[in-house]
Amino acid sequence: MWENLKRQVWEWRGVIIAVPSMTFIVIVIRLLGLLQSVELKSLDQFFILRPEPDQDKRIVVIEINEEDISKQQQWPISDQVLAKLLRKIKQQNPRAIGLDIYRNIPVGDGYEDLVKVFQSTPNLIGVENVLENSESFIVQAPPILKAQQQVGGNDVPIDPDGKVRRGILYYYLNQDQYTESLGLKLALLYLKSEGINAKSASNNPDYLQLGKGIFPRFRGNDGGYIRANDGSYQILLNYTGQRNKFTTVSLDQVLNDQVDPNLMLDKIVLIGSTAESLRDNFLTPYSRSITKILLPSSRMSGVYIHANLTSQIVNAAIDGRPQIQTWQEYQELLWILFWSTIGSTLCWQQRYNIYLITVNIFNATLILIIVCYLAFLAGWWIPIIPPLLALLGSSIMIIQYIANTASKMQKTFGRYLTDEVVKNLIDDPSALLLGGERRKVTILVSDVRGFSAISEEYPPEQVVEILNLYLEAMTDVINNYQGNINDFMGDGILVMFGAPISRQDDSDRAIACALAMQLAMEKVNKKNQDMNLPILEMGIGINTGEVIAGNIGSQKRAEYTVIGSHVNLAARIESYSVGGQVLISENTYKDTNLNLRIDNQFKVKPKGIKEPVTLYDVVGISGKYNLFLPKIDENIELLSQELYVEFIVLHGKHADGKLLPGTLVGLSANGAKLLCQYDLEILTNIKLKLLTETALFTEEPDIYAKVVKECHLEANYFLIRFTGIPSKALQRLNKVRKGSV
Repeated sequence: MWENLKRQVWEWRGVIIAVPSMTFIVIVIRLLGLLQSVELKSLDQFFILRPEPDQDKRIVVIEINEEDISKQQQWPISDQVLAKLLRKIKQQNPRAIGLDIYRNIPVGDGYEDLVKVFQSTPNLIGVENVLENSESFIVQAPPILKAQQQVGGNDVPIDPDGKVRRGILYYYLNQDQYTESLGLKLALLYLKSEGINAKSASNNPDYLQLGKGIFPRFRGNDGGYIRANDGSYQILLNYTGQRNKFTTVSLDQVLNDQVDPNLMLDKIVLIGSTAESLRDNFLTPYSRSITKILLPSSRMSGVYIHANLTSQIVNAAIDGRPQIQTWQEYQELLWILFWSTIGSTLCWQQRYNIYLITVNIFNATLILIIVCYLAFLAGWWIPIIPPLLALLGSSIMIIQYIANTASKMQKTFGRYLTDEVVKNLIDDPSALLLGGERRKVTILVSDVRGFSAISEEYPPEQVVEILNLYLEAMTDVINNYQGNINDFMGDGILVMFGAPISRQDDSDRAIACALAMQLAMEKVNKKNQDMNLPILEMGIGINTGEVIAGNIGSQKRAEYTVIGSHVNLAARIESYSVGGQVLISENTYKDTNLNLRIDNQFKVKPKGIKEPVTLYDVVGISGKYNLFLPKIDENIELLSQELYVEFIVLHGKHADGKLLPGTLVGLSANGAKLLCQYDLEILTNIKLKLLTETALFTEEPDIYAKVVKECHLEANYFLIRFTGIPSKALQRLNKVRKGSV
C-alpha cells in the first residue's frame, strides 16, 4: 500500500506541487484586494451581456431635464410649481410618490401651499441625506414630512472605481435608531396594497423578507469585494436596467396635462432631476468604458438608481425575482482550489503536447466563464477572476515545471544520448515506442588506431583518462556539426547525420565533421604529451544510404539507433583507414555537394558486400568549410642495417596464428618498408614484433600496422603504415632511424 501511494504521488507530483502552491498564491493576492477591481469589472460585463428584462410597468419617473429648468428659469423649481406638480400626480391616484429633491427650505412663492400638499399626501416620501462623508453632507428633509415620518434616505454607497453597485435598505444611525431608504419606503407603500408587509429588520438586522423576496445583507467580502464598507443594511443592486426600462415623462408634460390621465394609476411615481448641469448622476455597471465616463449616456441619474432599487424590491416580493447572492468565503476558497486542480490536471495529463494543453486550457476557461455567467443569470455572483487566475497560473506552473524537468533531463541524458534524441523524446513521447522508419542517413565511424596496445601498456586509470580526453574533444566537434552520437564503442564512435532529424546537407556536414575531428587530434595529442600520455591516431569511415532508424530493443531496454547494411559498410570502410585518414564511400561522394580534395581512390571488397566498393581518401574541403588535413610525411629512409621482425596477419580483431618472418629495410615517421616472402593483400592489418638483440632479453611491445601499398618495382616489398605504436617501440624505432640499433 505504501509503495503504491508513493508511486501515485510520483506520477502526479506536478499536480501535487502546483495545486496548493497556486491556490495559496491566488488567495493571498485576493485577500490583498488586488483582484477586486477586475472582479467588479467582470460583474459589470455580466450586467451588460445579460438579456434585458421587460420594462417595469409599476414605476413612472418624472424627470426634470435641462429643458424643464430652462422653461422654469430657476433651480430649484419654486414651491408653487412643485405643489402644482404634486396635485396633478395625486389626481391619478398613484400608490406611492417619491420626491428625490431636497426641500428643507422654502423656494420662491407658494411655500404654504406646498406644505398643505405635503400634509394631505400620506403616500408622499421625501428624501434626506443621512450619511456624512468626504463627498456629501447631511441634508434634512422637509420638516412636515419628517414629522409625518414620510422621509427616506437617498445616500448610495460608491465603489472605489466610482460606480454604484449596491443599494441601502436601512440606514443604521446608531445602535437603536434606523431609517428606511427612499426605495424601500416606496416599495413598502406599494406592497401594502398587495397585502405584503415586511418582517422587521429590528428583530434581525441581517434579515429582511417581503413576500417572495428575501434580501441577504451585504458583507464586506461578498463576491469580488475585499473589506468593503458594509455599514447599514446594504444589498447588491440587481439592476432592472437603464432609463428605457421605466416609463418616463418630463415635468413640463405633466404640468401641461400632456400625459395619459391613467398613466400613474396604482403606480410608484418618482420625481427627480436628470439635467446634466445638476451633476446628480453616477457611474453604474452599464458605464461601458473609461473613454465614456464623462459622457452623459454612460452615467445614470440618481432618480433612476432609486427606481432600480424600488423595482428590485417590488419585483422580488411579488414575482420572486432573484437577488444577487454570493457564496460564503470557504466556498469561494474551494472554488479557487477546484479550478487550480482543473488547470494543473489538464496540463499534467497532456504535458507532452503543447497543442492539447492550449486547447484544454482554452476550453476550461470558456467553461468557467459560461458557468459563472449562467450562475449570474440565476442570481448568483460567483467569483470568476480568482479561479481564472488559479486555472491559468497552475497551468503555467505545470508548464514551467515540465520545462525545468525537461532541461534537467536533457542535461542528464545528454551525456548518454544526443541532444536531438533527448529533445525528440521530451517533445514527443510517442518517439519512445518501439519501431523504426526507413530514411537516408550518413554514418560516420571513427576508431583510435592501436588502442588495444595502449590498453595493455598503461594502467586502467590512465587508459580511461586517455579515452575521456579524446572523446570529450571529439564530442565537441561532432556537436558543432550537428551530428548525433549513436554510440561510444570503447575507443570508437558511431555518429548519425540524418536521424532523428534529416537535413539536406547531412553528407556535407559528415565529411566536414570528419576532417574537423582529424584536425582536433593535434590538440588532443598536445594534451597527451603534456601529461606524458601516448600519441593517438584515428581513422574515419563514412557511408551514406537508406537504413532503418528508430527505437530498437525491448519494452524494458531500448535505444535509438540505425540498422542496415549501410551501417555495416561504414564500419568496414573505417577498418580500411589509417591514422589521420578520412575515407568516404562512393554513395557519400555522389550525395555531397562539397568541393572535395581527393588524395587517392581505390576499390575494396568488404566482407559481406557482393560488389567492390570505391573509396575516396578525402584530405580537404574548399569553400564554405575550408578544412584541409596536413600532409603526412611518407618519405622512407633506408636503414643502414636491416631490422628483423616477425608478424601476424590480423583478421578483424583476431590473428590467424601464423608467425611470419620479415625485415624492415626503411622507416618513415609514420610507417616502414617491409620485406617478406609472403603475398600480403593491400589494407591487411598486421601485428609485428621487433627482433633486435635487446628484444631477446626483454619483452618488446607489439606494433600494429596496415599494408597500404605494394612496391611493384621491387618484388616482395610492401609499404606499411603504423596504426599503433607503444612508447617503448616508438623509442626503439627512433633509435633505429638514427642508425643506433
